[in-house]
Amino acid sequence: MPQNATPTTIEITPAEAGTRLDKALAGHLGDLSRARIQTLIAAGHVAVDGEMVRDAARRLRGGETIRLDRPPPEPAEPRGEAIPLAILYEDADLVVLDKPAGMVVHPAGGHESGTLVNALIAHCGASLSGINGVLRPGIVHRLDKETSGVMVAAKNDHAHRALAAQFADHGRTGPLERRYLALVWGELPRRSGTIDAAIARSSANREKMIVSRAAQARFAITHYDAIETFAAGGRGLASLIACRLETGRTHQIRVHLAHIGHPLLGDPLYGSGFRTREANLPPAARQALERLGRQALHAEMLAFAHPRTGETMRFESPPPPDFAALVAALAEAVAMTDR
Repeated sequence: MPQNATPTTIEITPAEAGTRLDKALAGHLGDLSRARIQTLIAAGHVAVDGEMVRDAARRLRGGETIRLDRPPPEPAEPRGEAIPLAILYEDADLVVLDKPAGMVVHPAGGHESGTLVNALIAHCGASLSGINGVLRPGIVHRLDKETSGVMVAAKNDHAHRALAAQFADHGRTGPLERRYLALVWGELPRRSGTIDAAIARSSANREKMIVSRAAQARFAITHYDAIETFAAGGRGLASLIACRLETGRTHQIRVHLAHIGHPLLGDPLYGSGFRTREANLPPAARQALERLGRQALHAEMLAFAHPRTGETMRFESPPPPDFAALVAALAEAVAMTDR
């Protein structure tokens, strides 16, 4: 049993045969959400007939004894942590930073520490905007854990409201602009294009978003421009493109590019069907992709109106070394082919 955990024992009835483990526990434990139960199962806090189980979808046969070891409660508010930040600009209203790949933006299940919020609390103290609640102070927008690049955080509620309004408007009436660099598989059919396809959460995989025509799907628009195509032997291996968002849906770029058949290099969620293409890459490029170890996506530029002065602020971030190394390896492969 985990240290300081509180055990709870549950007897599964024959009538519950065939029920998922997480659903059965949720039915017996009214004080815990199903999402929290899934987190506890994955963390090894649940045993079925004395055997630890980490699969929330396991089907019960009925008659089992389940033991749940509840860990002690975590502090309600995230704590400041002295995590280095790459600050691009800062004043009394906001802070602009270059988020590294691998950093989660705000605390969530499985990521209660080491997040950007923990770093911002230590850096800014009590000045962060509290509009988004204790778990997301100052957070106006977000980047995926493995996406690097420019972000802005609000240091007071006035700045938060003004910035949030610009992100909600998506630059239709103001200077807000977001540009991303992406490495995708293959050669795009056109140098420039627009992907207009609504996005919804997948019912089969709750971690995944999909293009959908369902009523609950939210409209999403991505514009792209090809910067460079890397071809060898008359075949387009990959392309470096710039993407501009007209909306800001979860995983939008990753979903849209996979939808048109050009998923991001290194994307395990939306590009798993393209893993066999890695064998077609020259050795140096293949090694660079392995070192990258994530989706090849970088938030290169962010522009917005300052929430107090109205001045247009524009910030750029060059691709991190691992992304740049992959681009260089692909370019070198093309150069060697052309010799």
